Amino acid sequence: MTAIRDLFRFSPSFRYGSIILLVVLILVILSFFSPYEPDDRRAVARNEPPSFEYFLGTTSQGQDVFWMLTFAIRNTLIVAGVSVLIGRGIGVLLGMMSGYLGGRVDRVLSSLVDSVIVIPRLPLLILIASIMKGQITILTLGLLIGILDWAIPSKRYRSQILSLREREFTHTSVFSGMSAFKIVTQEHLPFLIPFLLADIVSGFLFAIGLEVTLSILGLGDLETQTIGTQIFWGNYYQALLTNRVWVLAAPIGASILTVIGFYLVSLGLSTYLDPRTRLARLAVKAESTPALEAGTASQSQGATS
Repeated sequence: MTAIRDLFRFSPSFRYGSIILLVVLILVILSFFSPYEPDDRRAVARNEPPSFEYFLGTTSQGQDVFWMLTFAIRNTLIVAGVSVLIGRGIGVLLGMMSGYLGGRVDRVLSSLVDSVIVIPRLPLLILIASIMKGQITILTLGLLIGILDWAIPSKRYRSQILSLREREFTHTSVFSGMSAFKIVTQEHLPFLIPFLLADIVSGFLFAIGLEVTLSILGLGDLETQTIGTQIFWGNYYQALLTNRVWVLAAPIGASILTVIGFYLVSLGLSTYLDPRTRLARLAVKAESTPALEAGTASQSQGATS
């Protein structure tokens, strides 16, 4: 809680990003109270511009764009969540074991990580999605993105563990008979949590971008509402040519807003975790504490007199 309070106090980017993501979360919650099903057609009047009755207008298929958008954001975040869970889970486990065990295990895992890093992920995902076209679900898409997004985070966690394994508490754990797995999960993992939080946010950014890209290309789960598929169907039914710009403006605006929110939060976390900014915050606290104490003392003296 102290860290969150400091983030809101010292990091405007984290503060504004959190507000944006709160709005996104509200839209996700509203999707569970939608008066329409995600695949309902001709549920409302067609081609209506934004109004008090239809906040973001309607489509040529008789769908309310606002309620479509709530489902789209929810499903896009599900794809990103599955991707982050898998990618960061694999990255943390392999990075910690590689850094702690060292030797032959480290060389083998480092070679594997370096081999995966050089693979161009977007072209590979496009190829896989083209082969599996019509069979991909949002969970499958999240799984594919996660499998291709663990290598770079793994190297970061490995570098952290390389420094932690030389600490005194690590030697104490070894002498007490703890296994390597318990040492990295119980002793080292808590030190990685702040960096993991920032990495999770960047993972959401990466997964959202890939989901939108693949869906716009028609390679995602086109039967499920996501931000990407909403843009795809808007283009498919020629929203721009028929001057129904609100059909595309809503998902594009939502994707930009969501990405900006995650980016600002990630920027705030990265700045907060930077040792240089941490020293600056400690200096500010050290300067403010004597002033606060002096003010309290003067107030008490004035009250006594």
